[in-house]
This record gives sequence, structure tokens and C-alpha cells, in this order.
Amino acid sequence: MTTENRFADLVLHVEDLSARYGKVTAVEGANLEVSRGSIVTVIGANGAGKSTLLNSIMGSLPRNASCTGSVQYLGAEVGHRAVEQRVEQGISLVPESRELFASMSVEDNLLLGGFRLYRAGKPGWRDTLEEVYELFPRLHERKWQAAGTLSGGERQMLAVGRALMAQPRLLMLDEPSLGLAPLIVREIFQIIARLRSTGVAILLVEQNARAALQVADYGYVLETGDIILEGRASDLSKDKRVIESYLGLGTARDQGAAQPA
Repeated sequence: MTTENRFADLVLHVEDLSARYGKVTAVEGANLEVSRGSIVTVIGANGAGKSTLLNSIMGSLPRNASCTGSVQYLGAEVGHRAVEQRVEQGISLVPESRELFASMSVEDNLLLGGFRLYRAGKPGWRDTLEEVYELFPRLHERKWQAAGTLSGGERQMLAVGRALMAQPRLLMLDEPSLGLAPLIVREIFQIIARLRSTGVAILLVEQNARAALQVADYGYVLETGDIILEGRASDLSKDKRVIESYLGLGTARDQGAAQPA
């Protein structure tokens, strides 16, 4: 890809991003990029700063936190903009907590995800609902069921579906496999892979490095707030340091041929 085409496809460009809680540094000098139609993952252990990185990009850090550096979305600096403004411009975050409305139906939760488009008077915004149901048939089966009665995997599907209702250009996922059984994890990541064809740019934060690297195009390794390694996901999955720290012991050749749990 030429430099010109690369920048034309660039959705997110983060440069020298640092985040602190008081005097404690959670992320230090992070640099990363996400292009249209690509899946980029940030892997790392619990407490490495992955969620803080996403919240910094989203502008949703708590009041006791501070953030410096540059966050460019579609070529424009958005670091000074409020969360609501970033959402309006097409950035969606599915948080680790999922934050669903438990007493409301599946369909009402989804429709709330598209409320911004409805309020803006965008024609055909509701058509996205059928696209979400096509992507998640289980949600269609349970559309009148209260969100709080869904299984963990179904709640994750609903959280992703609700984010997609806003028709984002950049979709950020925080630990989508957290607390899910292996078979459900596999299903969730298959769906994430299918999203690539829609052209949406995906930034995926995950502890499950094996599953994340299999679905991603490019990856970053975050340790105690610092990005210590980056590269094509297929290369990272064979890197000795990644294997020993995140994929289990064994040779690069052995682990490179393994399938995700």
C-alpha cells in the first residue's frame, strides 16, 4: 500500500498518548493506528492499561485521570472533544461491563443504540436493526426478552449489536471474551471477523491473546502501560516473547500451528 492510500484508509491515529490517575501512570507514550476494514488488537495481562487506553481514546476517563497526546480520527484531532461528540462522529466503545438496560427488551436496547441517528433525522437508520439481527440471529429470536435474562454470550452479542446500531466508523471492543465459555468465545470472535467485511475499523482489547491474534490483522503488546511490541498478528503469534508470556510455553513452531481454545 502506498503512503497516500494508507493515510486515506486511516481511521484512527494515536500518537504519544499517556494517561495518569493522579501520580500513577497507566499508559505511557502509546502509538497505534487502525485502518478502515481492519482488526487491530491490543493484548496484555490484566492491569496492563488496556481499558485505560480505550477510555482515553473514547474520552471517557474518570475525573481523577488526565490524558495527554494526540488522538486523530479520520484525520482530525478529537482529543479535546467530549464523549458525546466522539460518538456523534462515529466512534463506539463496547465496555467490559457491557452496560445494558437489564429490564428493557433486546430490541429496545438495540433501538437505543440508534437513537443518535434517529434524533439526527437520518433516513433508514432503523434498517440497521435487520442487519444486526442477520449478524446475531439469536438476538432476533429473543428480541422481546429482557436483556437481564440473557446468557453471558447473548449479552455480549447485544452489547456489540447495540454499538453497531450507531453505524460507527470505529468500533472499540473491551475484553469481549471476558467470562464466556470457550465455545461462545469462538462464536463471538467469528462474528468479529465477519465485521471486517462491513468496512468498520475495529480496535480489540483482549486478555485472550490466542483468539485475538487469530482474528486480527495487526497487533500491539501492552505491558504495564507501555507498548513493547507490535507487528502483523500472524508474526506476533509466532514471536517467542508472546508465546512465553501470553500463549503458553512451547516452541514458536508448535504454538504457531495451534488453534484458539
